[in-house]
Formats: sequence, structure tokens, C-alpha cells
Amino acid sequence: MPQFDQQQPRKGRGATYNPDNRFAPTHSETEDDGWWQEEMPTRLATVVSNEQARSALSWNDSPDIGFDRSLNPYRGCEHGCIYCYARPSHAYWDLSPGIDFETRLIARSGLVERLHEEFCKLSYVCRPIALSGNTDCYQPLEAERGSTRKILAFLLECRHPVSIITKSALILRDLDLLAELARLRLVRVAISLTSLDTELKRSLEPRAASPAARLRTVERLKDAGIPVGVMVAPIIPGLTDHELERLLEAARDAGAESAGWTLLRLPREVAPLFDEWLQAHYPQRAGKVMSLMRQCRGGADYDSRFGKRMRGEGIFAQLIAQRFEKACRRLGLNDPEKRDSRQLDTTAFRPPRAQGDLFE
Repeated sequence: MPQFDQQQPRKGRGATYNPDNRFAPTHSETEDDGWWQEEMPTRLATVVSNEQARSALSWNDSPDIGFDRSLNPYRGCEHGCIYCYARPSHAYWDLSPGIDFETRLIARSGLVERLHEEFCKLSYVCRPIALSGNTDCYQPLEAERGSTRKILAFLLECRHPVSIITKSALILRDLDLLAELARLRLVRVAISLTSLDTELKRSLEPRAASPAARLRTVERLKDAGIPVGVMVAPIIPGLTDHELERLLEAARDAGAESAGWTLLRLPREVAPLFDEWLQAHYPQRAGKVMSLMRQCRGGADYDSRFGKRMRGEGIFAQLIAQRFEKACRRLGLNDPEKRDSRQLDTTAFRPPRAQGDLFE
């Protein structure tokens, strides 16, 4: 596969290069030996391959994640967010977590059929499914494939609750399904907000919706009666943390009822990818940003411990947490008196076998 070793920005892409796949038996490096070398293209096309799903749900027992099951219609994500913690997972498919993650996508088919099988198991216990944990279920490819819409229609048929997090305005295509799910207390949506700076967004999240479009999406969802909140994520010390209060205020004004946050996570290959992105786009800030990140991670690029990986530790991380809580109280977000109304209903679940059982 092409390695794109020249570490330079490319139009509409977040990563500047392809790091080696950590599972590959051999690694190669490009050296300038003075001979002519073909230049890598500045624009890279998206290539999609297909995968027949053998299962639908992914399970986790992580104590710092608010769900125990998720569903990912795609592998990789064309949004190209340079900070994406899911990038290292692309190595499992013999691809690079760098440019490959956002240009070489895998579309999973047969998910509704696999869900049908899993829901029919006598051992299945209904709890909300998260769409999606390792990709964005409304990335541009969804406009062509429609996998997420098919999944939502099936969940509505089975009265199964679902939570969705996205940074795409494409979710508005499914307002009809979402409104009906909301009427039955079966859905909640979180829109991911990182910055209100359009220029920063263009390089940080090159193919995601603009900040203004995301706020309009919050407003449209709220007007349709769909419970909607925001995730201010990730907060990047020295780059986006100064926007925290303005982000929360803009979200509240658009109709968000709740908010959450996470600190920038730099697992495995994400750390060097993010560092190279900083050097390419914000070289004057690169040293400060990485220094502040390491202060929040015990001196390392990343701390994977449960309870620490999402929020960090130390004075700077504590300050962010305090600012977030204070702003939410001032703005009326995360009102504890409305907590029960935000809970999804798991009691109405109807396994797809139920209709057939009538005739057995």
C-alpha cells in the first residue's frame, strides 16, 4: 500500500502521513538518496471496501464508559479528525491509523440481520446501544449506504433504545425516525463540539460539519422533540480549552439540555500523528500544547488507566473540570431534576421473534 511518508498536509485530510502498522512483520522508511522520486498527490480519493458482518454489537465492561454495547456501521472515518482515539483500531485491518483511517474505509453489511439474531437470543438483555463507539455513524459514506437509517428503523420496530453521538448534520435526514423514537423515550443524541473557530476546524476535523452547522443541528433536533446534548470533546489544552464556556453557552442557546466533556486522548499512533499535525498547522503552539498535555498525563503522552484516560489529572485538568461544572450550573445544563426524564425506556423492547411466536 502507499505509505505517504512525506509528512505534509493534504487537502481535506487530517493526518499528514501513514505511520507503520504496528502488527506488520517489517517496516520501511523513505530516504532521500538524490534520485528522482514520485511526488505524492495533494488530494487523496476515498476508497471503500465491503465487509459482511459476522456480528453486530461490540461489548465492553469499561467502568468509565456509560454504555456496555455499541454498533459501528463503518470502520475508519472520512471526517479525518486528527485527534480521533479510534485511529489505532485500523491496524487490526492491516491498514495504517494515519491517512488510511480516513481514506480507506470499510462498510459493514448485514448488520440488521445480525441484530435480529442477537436480539432473538434468550440471554439478550435490553440496554441502550451506542451508535457509534469507534466511528461516526453519520460520516459522508452514510449518505450513500444508508446503513444507520436501516438500523434505526429496525430498532424502532423492536422498541430498542439507542444513543447517538455525531458531528454531522446528516443526522437531520432521519428526523422522522428519531422523532418517533423520542416519543417512545428510546433515543438521545449528543452532538460533538470541539471549537467555534471555523479555520481551526478545517484542519482539525477536515470533513466534519462546521461549528455553525452543528449548532443548527442541535436546534433542529430540539425543535423536533428529540433529547439532545453536546459533548465538548476533546478539549485540547493550549488550543481549544479557552473556548469551553463559549461552546457551552452556544450549545445551550441552540437548545442543548445536557453536556459532557473529555480531555484529548493520544493512544498509540495518535500521539505522533497529532504532534506532526501541530508542527504542520500550529508550529508556534506545538511545544506548549504537548507540554500541557503531558502535565495532564503524568508526564507521558497518554495515560490509559480507567478514570484517568477521559479527564486526565493534575492542576490543569482539575481547572478544566471546575470550569465545566461552574459553566453548566450557570447555564442550566445537566439539571439533576431532569435526570429521570433523560433515561431511556428498556421495558418496551419487543424481540423480533415475538410476532412469530404467536403462530408456534
